[in-house]
Amino acid sequence: MGKRIRVQRRGHGGPTFRASTHKRIAPTSYPNTIGVKDSYEQTFNGTIADVMHDPGRGAPIGLIKFENGNKCYTVIPEGVHVGQQIQLGGKATVEVGNILPIGKIPEGTLISNIELRPGDGGKMVKSSGSYAIVVTHTTQGSIIKLPSGKSRYIDDFCRATVGVVAGAGRTEKPYLKAGSHFHQMKSKGHKYPRTRGRAMVAAVHPYGSSKRSARKVTTTSHGAPPGQKVGLIAARGTGRKKKSARAAAISEGL
Repeated sequence: MGKRIRVQRRGHGGPTFRASTHKRIAPTSYPNTIGVKDSYEQTFNGTIADVMHDPGRGAPIGLIKFENGNKCYTVIPEGVHVGQQIQLGGKATVEVGNILPIGKIPEGTLISNIELRPGDGGKMVKSSGSYAIVVTHTTQGSIIKLPSGKSRYIDDFCRATVGVVAGAGRTEKPYLKAGSHFHQMKSKGHKYPRTRGRAMVAAVHPYGSSKRSARKVTTTSHGAPPGQKVGLIAARGTGRKKKSARAAAISEGL
C-alpha cells in the first residue's frame, strides 16, 4: 500500500504544508477608517515612518502614519524613503508614493496596489516590480492595463498608489543554494522540492508508472476529493485548439 499523495497530505492541514504566518508583520491595506467618498473629495497628509521586509513577500512594505491618527501598512513604490510626506485623496498631487482614486489619476500614469472595489484596501499589482497603466477614463469607469497585458474597467472611486512597486530586481538574483529557495518557499507555505507525478511509481500517484498506457486523464472537477484533485482542475479544454470552420475559411480567403 502506497502513502498518501501530496494533495491529500496538504488537505489534512499538517504543519509540513503550513505557512509561517506568525512571522509576518501585517496585511497591506489602505486605511479602512477613511471613507471612500472622503478620500475622493479630501486629502489626508501622512509620513512614511518605517520601511521593512515582510517574510513571504517579495516587495518591501512601509508604515504610513497620517496626521489624523490613522496608520496603515502598504506596499511601497520605487523611490520612496523614510520620512517622506505622503498624500491620500482626490486632491493629492500625482507624485510617486501618493494614493489617489483612479478617476483622479491622469492617463498614462504608472500605478500599483489597485483596489478591485472601492474600499477593499488594494488587491491587484502588489508584487515586486509590477505596475499597471491608466489607459483612459470613460463614463463606465477607468480602463487600466494590467501587467498581464489585459485591460479592464475599474471604478473611479478605487484607490491606487502612483509608481512602480519596489524590489524590481528580485527575480534577477540567483538562489545559488537550494536552501535559499527552500526557506523562501517555506515562508510562503509552498512545498519544495516538488516531484512530478509522472516520475513516481503507480502506487503513490495517479499519474505514476513508466508505461504510457497506465497514465490517467489530467483533468478533474472542482468537487473531486483531495486524492483525485491532481493536474488540471476543472479545465475547459486541453491540447491545441482546433480552428472553427468559419475561422479556417477566413484564413484561406474563401
